[in-house]
Amino acid sequence: MGLHLDFGFYNWDLVSNFVLKGLYFSLMLTVVATIGGILFGTLLALMRLSGRKWLEVPATIYVNGMRSIPLVMVILWFFLLMPALIGKPIGAELSAYITFIAFEAAYFSEIMRAGIQSIARGQVNAGQALGMTYGQNMRLVVLPQAFRNMLPVLLTQTIILFQDTSLVYAIGAYDMLKGFEVAGKNYGRPIEAYLAAAVAYFVLCFALSWLVKRLHKKIAIIR
Repeated sequence: MGLHLDFGFYNWDLVSNFVLKGLYFSLMLTVVATIGGILFGTLLALMRLSGRKWLEVPATIYVNGMRSIPLVMVILWFFLLMPALIGKPIGAELSAYITFIAFEAAYFSEIMRAGIQSIARGQVNAGQALGMTYGQNMRLVVLPQAFRNMLPVLLTQTIILFQDTSLVYAIGAYDMLKGFEVAGKNYGRPIEAYLAAAVAYFVLCFALSWLVKRLHKKIAIIR
């Protein structure tokens, strides 16, 4: 029995009626989770590097704990347990935003910690010699350089994050994969739908990876 694909399934109606809505949510989730994850992750990194046990220990437990749990489990736990704890349901989209920020912060934290530690100690000492406080030293001297050093890695993690947005399918959120799946069900063409989804994810992620490589080369030349 051969595989017969209906290439008429691939048309603008598929994109405009089903995929664009899901793609918009996937991209928004990626952007919000990246910004929130970097901010929260930077805070966790600073806590782990503070040298104060009361900051370092909880941050370490959080980061290692999150990195030890599959993302899909975090998504499901939050979506199913939080309504029981707060007494009202949480929408799939809001649940996805919160869980992705909380989860990705652990990974961005490790990236930022490595970036901060890559800055020569002499620059930190120079800032202290100029009378800068710890916060000023981090904000004006260390973090700007750390972000530049870690930018390719941060962007690579963002691409992985975009791929992971397909996991919100587990709680019924309308992401890009869900859009293809709904189209496949409506037209009775699930194989064509999932094939198109695979191609779409591949093209987007390949293009973004190529841009990151170009950026990495430019940063290397600047150095």
